[in-house]
Amino acid sequence: MSRTDPSSDRASGPAENLWSAAVRRNPEHARGYAARWRRIEASGQDIHGEARLLDAMAARGSRILDAGCGTGRVGGYLAARGHAVVGVDLDAELIEVARADHPGSRWEAGNLAALDLWGEDGERLEFDLAVCAGNVLTFLAASERRPALAALAAHLAEDGRLVVGFGLDRGYALADFEADAAAAELGLTQRFSTWDLRPAADDFLVGVLSHG
Repeated sequence: MSRTDPSSDRASGPAENLWSAAVRRNPEHARGYAARWRRIEASGQDIHGEARLLDAMAARGSRILDAGCGTGRVGGYLAARGHAVVGVDLDAELIEVARADHPGSRWEAGNLAALDLWGEDGERLEFDLAVCAGNVLTFLAASERRPALAALAAHLAEDGRLVVGFGLDRGYALADFEADAAAAELGLTQRFSTWDLRPAADDFLVGVLSHG
């Protein structure tokens, strides 16, 4: 039953985090993932479309959270352009790659559903922009989706924005996502189908969300 049915508040989505399940089946999954992105970059393909959009949206020196950062592909690009980047990913092996490849930023292993970042000054971190690219949200278990969006919302500055991107054919219906976002007091303010901002379509969502 979809969460959009008002008679049910049962979460939709997989019973288990899909990344965790993949790693359990194949302990080399993370290493293979990192190697694949290295091959893609070495081939000359453009791997920075998401990061270029975030850079265009951000004032220089913005605080940016790369949520589900993987090897730091997006966050590392943004850090190199003068932004203060923090990256979080469930997979500790990918975080080690990010730390090695982009040593100037903060990279943390952790589940987005339990995201709780603090600075050295004892203050909870707030971000001008947060990005959740690479279909990350579709990997979350049903029980993780609303808590993850709530945690991301809690880390946004008052006028901060969250930018997400995922395939709408990957088990996370747009209506369910919007319901989850609304539960986190986030509204979908802009919707596109690609990271170069082509009009909305049914196959992929690039969405910009903000408080309220």
